[in-house]
Amino acid sequence: MAMFTMDRGALKCRYKSETLWLLPWGESGLRVLARHMGEPVLHDYALLPQPETESRVEIAADRASIAVGDLRAEVRFCADRPDRLTVSYYNQRGELLLAERGGTDALKIRPRRFRPLPGGACQLLVQFEAQAGEKLYGMGQYQQETLNCKGSFFELAQRNSQASVPFVLSSRGYGFLWHNPAIGRATFGENLTEWVADDTDQMDYYLCCGDTPAKILERYSAAVGRAPMMPEYGLGFWQCKLRYWNQEELLRVAREYHRRGVHVDVIVIDFFHWPYMGDYRFEEEFWPDPKAMVAELKSMGMQCMVSIWPQVSYQSENFAEMDREGYLVRSDRGEDVQFRKGQENVMFFDFTNPEARAWLWELVKKNYYTYGIETFWLDEAEPEYGVYDFENYRYHAGPVMQVGNLYPQAYARAFYEGQKKEGQKDVVNLLRCAWAGSARYGALVWSGDVHSDFPTLRKQICAGLNMGLAGIPWWTTDIGGFVGADARDPAFHELLVRWFEWGLFCPVMRLHGVRDPRVQVQTKSGEARLNSGADNEIWSYGPECEAIFTRLIAMRETMRPYTRELMRQAHETGAPVIRTLFFEFPDDPAAWDRKDEYLYGPDVLVAPVAEAGARQREVYLPAGASWTDLADGTSYPGGQTLLVEAPLHRIPAFLRNGAHAEWVGALEPKAE
Repeated sequence: MAMFTMDRGALKCRYKSETLWLLPWGESGLRVLARHMGEPVLHDYALLPQPETESRVEIAADRASIAVGDLRAEVRFCADRPDRLTVSYYNQRGELLLAERGGTDALKIRPRRFRPLPGGACQLLVQFEAQAGEKLYGMGQYQQETLNCKGSFFELAQRNSQASVPFVLSSRGYGFLWHNPAIGRATFGENLTEWVADDTDQMDYYLCCGDTPAKILERYSAAVGRAPMMPEYGLGFWQCKLRYWNQEELLRVAREYHRRGVHVDVIVIDFFHWPYMGDYRFEEEFWPDPKAMVAELKSMGMQCMVSIWPQVSYQSENFAEMDREGYLVRSDRGEDVQFRKGQENVMFFDFTNPEARAWLWELVKKNYYTYGIETFWLDEAEPEYGVYDFENYRYHAGPVMQVGNLYPQAYARAFYEGQKKEGQKDVVNLLRCAWAGSARYGALVWSGDVHSDFPTLRKQICAGLNMGLAGIPWWTTDIGGFVGADARDPAFHELLVRWFEWGLFCPVMRLHGVRDPRVQVQTKSGEARLNSGADNEIWSYGPECEAIFTRLIAMRETMRPYTRELMRQAHETGAPVIRTLFFEFPDDPAAWDRKDEYLYGPDVLVAPVAEAGARQREVYLPAGASWTDLADGTSYPGGQTLLVEAPLHRIPAFLRNGAHAEWVGALEPKAE
């Protein structure tokens, strides 16, 4: 029989070659670890140490249990396989939440399988019984028009436009974090749920329960850390394009916004403002006086954000030192060229190395921060290898196959800790990827280099909602999409307007993209530099679009106090800024199935128009509230579906229970 023991409030089980631990981890939460031929290790990948929590442990000859708050776990032998331990989880009412797959004598299946790999690590497979009617949400950002994850497969790996954050929230009342940064996969089948780490040393997951989605997110976010308070300049409109290629162009755009009386909170200097990748400084010919530039922008109420890339060119003035000190990612075979950008062969900076993080921050501080630049665009945060051969790369923290998904969190951490060290109170940095725990380092994630079309727009709505449910409340997109748009095309103008309308009700409202036709850039000596895209300001698409964009930005300013309150809620409770209908209305069954509308905070229901040519759309109003049309002030009872008019200038939106009545009509064109 197994040996069950209680150790400082934890339940520990040892049987044959396996050691299994169930540790109290915060309010109504358990951290569950298992290791083959050894004792588990408490890796600090994402889970934070928690205050001591009271537990109740009961031990019998053939089973044991541990209860923490509303959560109870039972460990027992399989009925027909007395050599296999399984774990089941129950809420305070004794209702089954989740159970490991039971073994059978004929199939000889174990719920936790460690398959040895050369070198001592294992491939780990953990299976749970599927529950009829269960709905699952979260998992981060995947490019699919899917909100409910049930029936879906997920690659546990980071890619451009894919952010794997392995947390799911269940309609059965629990949250589950796969606390393992290894490359792997998750499958939520009708018959089984399966988690796989392709190369790891142990099993490690966290489970909590709660009677509402809000309570589950509150408990989970406490375990991995919540977003700091969003700085004031994160609440308004951000202006960006690929790319402002010199100081005068950037200032000309900023001055024009200021002249027109359109407030811009952040204006962005994109990549290749440097001589070579890895130099981490401005190229003097194009940016002769960054300090004066930043000062002028601040005088107009604008923060300056600069792009940082983790790629380091062999030609960089810093390459030799980084290479010598071991600050770069290594290839286990072949040449150490992990990406080619133009004519440059590059390697990636290793943010999992604490010494490397500190070293790079000092360089960034010298060349950017001292000029007054206090917010950074941390691009390529996956990182984006030229070929995603994960088994070929190695970080300071370990082989990428074992720890690869940790990279974007470590990237955010490097800058957050540097900025806090300088005394900066509130930190927000823009990243193209995230993992569990990224939120606590001020990570604002955007959805990557997505295409400019309506199908892609629809995918972003689902991606943003699932990111919030995975514990990443700060999220945004490139308004209009990143690539594939001609600035002169009327069809793109329609898409841009619809995306801009949706951007009004995103956590951060940020215009970006590379528009055709491109503009060639050269140095005075005739040396080619990266091209710039066409103009991408609100006046670049004609007077009709400009009028709509201007009203939307003004509305964002009107909503500033409300948006600030949503950011406070994210900071204090982990609540997403954009919320699925069921987050606020869990007792309405229909709310669990709506993937094309959502709530901006508790009070504003938003139904984006994401079909080309559409001038109407259906909107479901959740039961349990009354809803006021933002356009004309008409009030409707909840629990019904309406066909709503949606001319080009209007995004269907409704206010809950009479809230913010002063906003009604604000987005409608004013009569001449």
